[in-house]
Amino acid sequence: MRVFFDAAEMQAKGMHPEELKKIIQERYKTHYYKAPERAGVSYMMSPILRTYVNADENDLVVTAIVPHVMHYVSNLSNDAVGGSTPAPEEIRNFTEHGHWGNNPDPFVLYHGTHGYMIQFLGVTERAAIKEEYQGMLERLCGIKKVWCLPK
Repeated sequence: MRVFFDAAEMQAKGMHPEELKKIIQERYKTHYYKAPERAGVSYMMSPILRTYVNADENDLVVTAIVPHVMHYVSNLSNDAVGGSTPAPEEIRNFTEHGHWGNNPDPFVLYHGTHGYMIQFLGVTERAAIKEEYQGMLERLCGIKKVWCLPK
């Protein structure tokens, strides 16, 4: 949570997103952010997500509806959890359409001390969230183009 609080504070102060990203990455490298002391799970069911596709490799950002569960898996690999790195076509689908497909395999993100596994929920959950929040999503899109969901 410390990372999210720090990012929110920097955003509120008007920091440019690229600079914020560099600071957060540097803090991870220098172990400013300490790893959690115990296991954790986060249920991510928000109606909209705006995030980097692969923050360590590029600055590509996408807006999407991505219901998922994140499991904290410190120092574990995809092999250890039965996961697999998304294929290039899966990443392209996510970038262009705002979702990972029907039932993609879980995968570990940020291997190492701060690693976590993402397990996506299905198209049924995504459709239900989109329907419930349709009005809000349309208003957000009207305010700022980058908040629009992919067509």
